[in-house]
This record gives sequence, structure tokens and C-alpha cells, in this order.
Amino acid sequence: MKPLEHDHRYGELDQVIRAYLGQSADDGAEQRSAALDSYLRHTWHTRPWAVAVAEQQLREYSRNPPGRLRQRLGEFYPVPDVGLPDTEIQGWLLQLADHLKHSVEAGEVPPTAAPATHWEWHARFPELGQFLGGWFSQDMPDEFEDHEAAVEDYLAGTDSALTARLVGELHELRALGLEESDYALATGELGMEVDPPAPCTPGAWLALVADRLARGTEEPARDAG
Repeated sequence: MKPLEHDHRYGELDQVIRAYLGQSADDGAEQRSAALDSYLRHTWHTRPWAVAVAEQQLREYSRNPPGRLRQRLGEFYPVPDVGLPDTEIQGWLLQLADHLKHSVEAGEVPPTAAPATHWEWHARFPELGQFLGGWFSQDMPDEFEDHEAAVEDYLAGTDSALTARLVGELHELRALGLEESDYALATGELGMEVDPPAPCTPGAWLALVADRLARGTEEPARDAG
């Protein structure tokens, strides 16, 4: 299936399903799962119009599941494993569509909070995920002399606009006012596989990195003369 056709039919449906990877699909008729709450919380505050698109695509897919011909031709969206029997998927998708419809019609939006799922961490902090997962994986000690060298390497090879976006995400993360244990959880969810340099706590190290990256994106002052 061509990308344009895929996005037209299944693009937002795919975002909803991805929010369930690693989570329980335990939605009930009167209760949303943590995964669906995470999708709604992030999407309402970034792309509110997409909730209605997701509702439409979920409902259409649940009412018209792909037949054998479409499956053979590859002209369908293969629902990833969410821990439900195949016989329950169709009803579950319709239930999700009902929850999204209610959210739109009632204006029921999950309150702003720290991300609650792996998907939400990466959806809310995409550049921070690239930074931590790419420069501070378990291979970092073999590739760089220390944490500072990894940060300098990121600065040297990254467009200034992306660096500025990363600085903004770091400030947004710090503004959540998390406990240190929660900052450790956040960095782990976002791909960091090494400890921050001693004696820094995760939160303190993130603040130092934000300051260093911000100074790295500043344009040199022009000579007044």
C-alpha cells in the first residue's frame, strides 16, 4: 500500500494502536485504559482535530475488516498484537471508537500530567528521545570519553533548530517538577541506558545539559564597531 493511501485510511488509527504497545488493552464500556488516556491527553493538546479522524478510521476498520483478497494483496492495516484474541479485536476497536466519540462530543479531556506510557513519553518528547537514545545508549562509554563529549558531539552534528527544540523539551520536562526517581524513569523511557555522571542526579544532569545546549545555539555577538 502506498504511504498516502495508508495515511488516508489508517494513519491515525495506527497512532492509537501504537499507544497500546506494551500496555494492557483493558478498556471497558465505561472506562478507558491508561493507553487510551495517554493518546487522548497528548493528542487533545497537540492535534485536537485528529481525535475525530481516529474515531472515524477505527469505526470504519471495525465495521469493514479486511477480507481474504485485501489480505493477500497487502491492502490493509495489520493490527499489532495487543494481547487480545483475534475474535475480540473487532469489538475492541469499535469500543475505542465509542470512547473517542464521547471524548469529542462531551469535551472530556484528560488533565495535563506527566506521560504515563512509553508511547506518550516519546510522543511528547521526540527530540529528547532521539538525543538520549542516540547518544546515551549502553554503547556510549565505548564511543565517547565521557557525557560531556557526547553532548559536544550532538551539538557539532545537529542542526541548530533541532537543538533549540531539544532545549525546549528539556525545559518542559523540568517544568513537570518530578521527583528524582521519576526523572530516572523518564530518561530510561526515552532511551538513556547509562547513569548520569557522578555526582549528578538525573534531574540535575538534565538541567546542566539544557544550559549547555542553550549556550551552544546562541549566535556569536556582533562587533558593535
